[in-house]
Amino acid sequence: MSLTLEVLVEQEVSLQLDYFSHETAWALGCLLKSSAEAKQAAVAIEVYGFGQVLFSYAMPETSGDHQDWIRRKRNSVLRFAKSSYYLGRYNAQKQREFESQPHIDASEYCAHGGSFPIRVKNGGLLGAVTVSGLPQEDDHQLVTEALRSIQLQQQP
Repeated sequence: MSLTLEVLVEQEVSLQLDYFSHETAWALGCLLKSSAEAKQAAVAIEVYGFGQVLFSYAMPETSGDHQDWIRRKRNSVLRFAKSSYYLGRYNAQKQREFESQPHIDASEYCAHGGSFPIRVKNGGLLGAVTVSGLPQEDDHQLVTEALRSIQLQQQP
């Protein structure tokens, strides 16, 4: 069952953090690693913020291809300020492929689920958290569940 565009937009509105720091990035990355291990899922993970990679981990059974997918998904999130899954679903609804549009370089951008914008409340786009290795909706869900957990930890 695919998520609707409305649900994906709601996630982007609701999954904003109270704050984001290098420590938050580390906690988010470690949480993603633990969650993937609990699901016995082999994924590569990246938390990108403040113009740099703050957390990166490639589980056994992943490859360099996963890192390339992460880079392309992250680039899409940073350029369009939407989750990579939203971009893919939106373009599918328009009956077009994101990567084949004339203004998109498919070697730099892709619209496959698994990368999600990192925002703080009343702030802008600070980065992206990205997972690669599962079917795209599962990558997306792993990321949104981890962000929701971090968000709950930030509540007083």
